[in-house]
Amino acid sequence: MKKNSIYKILILASLPFLLVSCFAAKDYERPQVVNEANYRTENLPQDTLSIATLSWKELFTDPTLQGYIEEGLKNNMDIRVALQQIRIAEAYVKQGKAGYFPSLSGNAKYTHQELPAQNQFGDISSISQYELSASLSWEADIWGKIRSNERAFQASYLQTVAAHQAVKSRLIANIASVYYQLLALDEQIRVTQETIETRSKGLETTQALKEAGNVTEVGVKQTEAQLYTAQGILIDLKNQARLLENTMSILLGSAPHEITRGSLENQDIEIPLKTGIPSQLLRNRPDVMAAEYSLMNAFELTNAARASFYPSLTLSATGGFQNIEIDKLFNANSLFATIIGGLTQPIFNKRQIRTQYEVSQAHQEQAYLDFRLAVITASKEVSDALYNYQSATEKIEVNQKEFEAYNLATGYSEELLDNGFANYLEVLNAQENALNSSLNLINTKNNQLQAIVDLYEALGGGWR
Repeated sequence: MKKNSIYKILILASLPFLLVSCFAAKDYERPQVVNEANYRTENLPQDTLSIATLSWKELFTDPTLQGYIEEGLKNNMDIRVALQQIRIAEAYVKQGKAGYFPSLSGNAKYTHQELPAQNQFGDISSISQYELSASLSWEADIWGKIRSNERAFQASYLQTVAAHQAVKSRLIANIASVYYQLLALDEQIRVTQETIETRSKGLETTQALKEAGNVTEVGVKQTEAQLYTAQGILIDLKNQARLLENTMSILLGSAPHEITRGSLENQDIEIPLKTGIPSQLLRNRPDVMAAEYSLMNAFELTNAARASFYPSLTLSATGGFQNIEIDKLFNANSLFATIIGGLTQPIFNKRQIRTQYEVSQAHQEQAYLDFRLAVITASKEVSDALYNYQSATEKIEVNQKEFEAYNLATGYSEELLDNGFANYLEVLNAQENALNSSLNLINTKNNQLQAIVDLYEALGGGWR
């Protein structure tokens, strides 16, 4: 009979472990959404090499720009906030690992009780009791609930790391972008200032031609108005430069101040712009990685919520010393101990477990959709940057020819006007077109640099 009782107890105790294979937490598998990554471009990527693997120092070789990037990575507020998020996630990871260990608590207690006049202790009117004990409790992870929570915390930590990398990549791209915009504005300011000097001299020439009877007062005023137009353009350009300097200052984590810089003509990026294969976005793009870690976190939390439906096996023990006389507290007769083991099965708890499970499933679906959106958005951004770079490169050649043509037209028209073979309107039109063409050429060169920055960020470069 004793053997049969022992066998029954062993069978009941091992039953939860036998059921683990049927109800254990599932393992995460990456969804097929990765196949949706694609670059819409005429040049299909065949090489697995990608500029995303390059350090930003290899791509952005301007020493001044490199100094600003280093300063931004050290002082930028978003970077510092992201680092604090990593610290928070690290604390939760440590908590998840500690979930396998038992919890231990100590207790020191003094109890005083006043007794009625007639009591079972005779003449004793009060009783004082002293207790010093410790309690130990442990839950067996038979359904993988603790393991799932640990994995969820790990995924959350990796998500914060990826988010920090994404902030770093975005910051580097923003600093480079603003820096190139400042260089373009400097070049446009230089061209506009030269134009103002030229038009000031042209106004003097027009006034002399009027006195000679070759040009009317209308021509003089038209030339004067053109000078004012260039001066207005110069004011706008200088204002844009100041605003961009303020933007750059914030990126660097400092108060608005003047930004020293190089020149646009020295910004030559000669590194081949290789994109690699689309699937590399999953390990190069920090925001895509963060989206997948968020999905993993939601997946593991769903596992943990599912495990709450099953019974939990807990073991608890309490032991210590208890006595009514403090000087005899540590006697052997004061020692007590209790050991309890049991299964707890939730039956009715106001639908809390069911609600938690359904909510976790909805969160998991949301995380999946966010991950899918991150993948296809990354593909779109790479494609956009490639098209913008190709368009800007082709347009530079066209704008250069356009500027040269307008520049020659301006020179010819001025000579013809001096010799009486052209009217002032032809000269004004040629000058205006030459200025606009020059400014457009500078914009196109800036657009090419911006496309390189966008492509580098879109491929996930900068955080390594």
